[in-house]
Amino acid sequence: MERRYRLGHVPKEGIRVIDAMESRFAQAAPPGAGFVSLRYVDERTESLGVRHGVMEPAHTGSDVGAMITVMDGGGIGYAATSDLSVSGLQEAGRRARAWARRTAGLAVTDFSRLPHAAQSGTYETPVAQPWSSVALGEKIERLRAPCEKMKTDDRIIDSWARMVHLASETLYLDTAGSRVHQRFEMLMPNMGAVAVRGTEAQRRTLHGQGAARQGGLEVLDQLGFDEVAPRLAREALELLEAPDCPTGRTDVLLAPDQMILQIHESIGHPLELDRILGDERNYAGTSFVTQDMLGTYRYGSDLLNVVWDPTRPGQLASYGFDDDGRPATREHIIEKGILKRSLGGGTSQERAGLEGVSTSRASGWNRPPIDRMANLNLEVGDKTFDELVKSIEQGVFMATNSSWSIDDSRNKFQFGCEYGRRIENGELTTVVKKPNYRGISATFWRDLVGVGDERTFQVLGTPHCGKGEPNQMIRVGHASPVCHFASVAVFGGA
Repeated sequence: MERRYRLGHVPKEGIRVIDAMESRFAQAAPPGAGFVSLRYVDERTESLGVRHGVMEPAHTGSDVGAMITVMDGGGIGYAATSDLSVSGLQEAGRRARAWARRTAGLAVTDFSRLPHAAQSGTYETPVAQPWSSVALGEKIERLRAPCEKMKTDDRIIDSWARMVHLASETLYLDTAGSRVHQRFEMLMPNMGAVAVRGTEAQRRTLHGQGAARQGGLEVLDQLGFDEVAPRLAREALELLEAPDCPTGRTDVLLAPDQMILQIHESIGHPLELDRILGDERNYAGTSFVTQDMLGTYRYGSDLLNVVWDPTRPGQLASYGFDDDGRPATREHIIEKGILKRSLGGGTSQERAGLEGVSTSRASGWNRPPIDRMANLNLEVGDKTFDELVKSIEQGVFMATNSSWSIDDSRNKFQFGCEYGRRIENGELTTVVKKPNYRGISATFWRDLVGVGDERTFQVLGTPHCGKGEPNQMIRVGHASPVCHFASVAVFGGA
């Protein structure tokens, strides 16, 4: 199957490396093994930061290697190597095959039953302003300027602006005839201010850790990076004078940069199929969701529509194929409140006999793919922000996640936000500090009573989602409009 996404100019050096990996894989695949794949990853990062007007040490990194996977006799084995010579790959292939033979008949899955259709295609992040097109001095000045704008008051004792640029190239090959070449570029900026009065300190940031997208320097413009600094400083100062969020049961209006955490923790993780099957129970926990819920369970109100969409351009976890070479598709996970399917990759689908999605992902060349979130988005509704506010007699608007806690079945949760405002008689009124709320995933989403329109919708993400043994930190995209929940337990002061 040929699948082609946007493919730009590939440097000659890139072509040479990719061609070399193909010929080396042909020599390194253990002869007679049932199925063999190679996943090559070349990842490069650069981090820049300015804190209170002073340049922080710059960091650059490079990480290159490959993993050989062998499925043989019903077992599976992995071996990763940074030695990309023919002999290095051959040795990895031998070790992977040895592990496959050791696990044959002992695993919960008969890996000989997994289907392997040949896939072929390319994917490349659309980039309007490449990172390399702007001089280092200009990038530093782009960070220094917002720090200066946040110095609006002597009570602002700390300010920062940072960005991390990541570029990676991957190649997937297998003995079924697959060849998938993908190139990614992403920018993860952040800024914030801390205000202090006596023993009281308050902080406001640009979407917490959520300001992250695929693309080049145009991501800064998309996120309003150059304009937001004065507002963050002003809101940090407002919080110094603000009372604690009131305690009680009331309506809650959640901004997109809090909604992404809500989606991530109480929809994304509970629906990972390997977690439902029990694979994560001794490390990251299980799930309140069971296999028999799929297709019938009322996860939320009729307003809850959640899509799995790694095909969405520019989102943090967009791709054309997952790390097992399976094509990306857009799928409804929850439709009109009803749970449709889990987040299970090919291995989990075969094991459970359930439909899933192309969600086998690895954090790097030395980790095997497991079931992970990619872009998990809540679809827009038809209410403007003003209409949502006017529909609330008493409530609290909360923005930007600051803390989270959820039990090991991803059910009972407690989340805190940086910034809050009371809603009284359909109007935003008093600023409140330390707004928190708690709930139960299995019932919380059924109290969704209002969903914002396209103008309230924001595309964000998280660069630090951990799971697996050994641990894998991976990047996940989320997007959401503003959402209104009825009768939520809220409290302040934590």
